[in-house]
Amino acid sequence: MKRTSFTLWLAAALFATPALPQTNEQRGKQVIDRALEALGGRNYLEMRDRIEEGRAYSFYREELSGLSRAKIYTRYLTRPEPPVPGYLGVRERQAFGKNEESAVLFAEDNGWEITFRGARPLAPALVKRFKESTLQNIFYILRQRLGEPGLTFVFRGTDVFENQPVEIVEIADSDNRQVTVYFNMSTHLPIRQVYFRRDPDTKDRIEEVTSFAKYRDVGGGVMWPFTIWRERNGEKIYQIFSDSVVINRDLTDELFTLPANMKILKPKR
Repeated sequence: MKRTSFTLWLAAALFATPALPQTNEQRGKQVIDRALEALGGRNYLEMRDRIEEGRAYSFYREELSGLSRAKIYTRYLTRPEPPVPGYLGVRERQAFGKNEESAVLFAEDNGWEITFRGARPLAPALVKRFKESTLQNIFYILRQRLGEPGLTFVFRGTDVFENQPVEIVEIADSDNRQVTVYFNMSTHLPIRQVYFRRDPDTKDRIEEVTSFAKYRDVGGGVMWPFTIWRERNGEKIYQIFSDSVVINRDLTDELFTLPANMKILKPKR
């Protein structure tokens, strides 16, 4: 009886032992896992391509400077396994106008401005900015960068942002890129991200902020924001209101490469 009693006491003591507190890294990864599940889980990870269509606005010093119909085509590339830090596994075509009269095309290491006159190479600084902004985009991180060596997720606390309780996670990689992401505590979806970069000429510190709202199911439980806006150093610079977002339309290489007969224009000076 004594041995049985001792055994029961020991078992009860072990089960009563409080769990060790989570580290900030563990809790950060937990927030990220919930966000991925909220975005669609396995179906999100298997999203091959996406088409967003709607009204796009550009701003200069908080004043509207341009508006257009926009259609953004995105195609994900098969990433290497194991993942390679800094790998850009996406191609994007941004088409503007009712009949897509003009477009901007981004590939892995180049970019083009396309008009009726032909295709003009984008400045290397613009191509680099596209790459850096993509690598620090939370949706790209969750789709293409999970498991990348050196990628860390650190929980930075909770807060209330625009009347929404949020969990804040700082994401960093082996090349010292850092982006801070705010996740809604109820839906677990990302609503805001912030990162900083340096102006290549003046070396001034520039704050880049992107906000996300009005999520909808775009197929198979995959959630995507229909309203996206960007701010730079506190000033709104871009906003898109999507009327339609569709995924997995089997977009082909032809959409993201220049036709063989297209005239190539000289780069702008």
